[in-house]
Amino acid sequence: MTERHCVTVEIVLLALVALFVGLRLYAVLGRRTGHEQQPVTRPETVPGADQPVPVTDVAPDRNQSSGLVYEEAAAGGIRAIVSADPGFDVARFLEGAQMAYRMILEAFWKADQDELSDLVGEDVGASFAQAIADREAAGHKLDNRLVAIERAMIEDARLDGRTATITVRFDADIAAVTRNQEGEVVAGSLSDAVETHDVWTFRRTLGSDDPNWLLVETDEA
Repeated sequence: MTERHCVTVEIVLLALVALFVGLRLYAVLGRRTGHEQQPVTRPETVPGADQPVPVTDVAPDRNQSSGLVYEEAAAGGIRAIVSADPGFDVARFLEGAQMAYRMILEAFWKADQDELSDLVGEDVGASFAQAIADREAAGHKLDNRLVAIERAMIEDARLDGRTATITVRFDADIAAVTRNQEGEVVAGSLSDAVETHDVWTFRRTLGSDDPNWLLVETDEA
């Protein structure tokens, strides 16, 4: 057998091996087994997404909840709100409510009343202002951390004329510390998060120029 013929046979054998390997790979990777992960999509970008935003109406192309996001008792009120404002989205509202929960708590802990004034109604703002004044009179500062929101659920929703009101329950873990003027810890611990259960009510006039929902009532579950 000539050298040229040997080279030709070798090339053919390599081609056959490559074809065999390719077919085996296709047999393994080319079939769907039912356990593949779905493609991971990038989350929607929101203007100023590097900073939290208050609860605001967004108008995506869905008007139904994704997963369990509201109690059955709230269904009638939610339908009324969606009927009056087709752009209202339950799941997106709940996402915004969680952002607002974090923003309001952090503003209250920092005694930032300017930021609070943009997020809460008059009665809640007055209560927060009094609590901040009492805290400052005692020479105390809060060094709190919202560790996680474990669950957020709409418990109630209603529409009175054009005024929409939605009540949300937040189950969260908060690490709370109170310090004196010298910075010494007088209560709490940052290493032990405490379970909290808050019920907050948000309100907005549908069709108004202001898209934000204001916090108008707070309670504990």
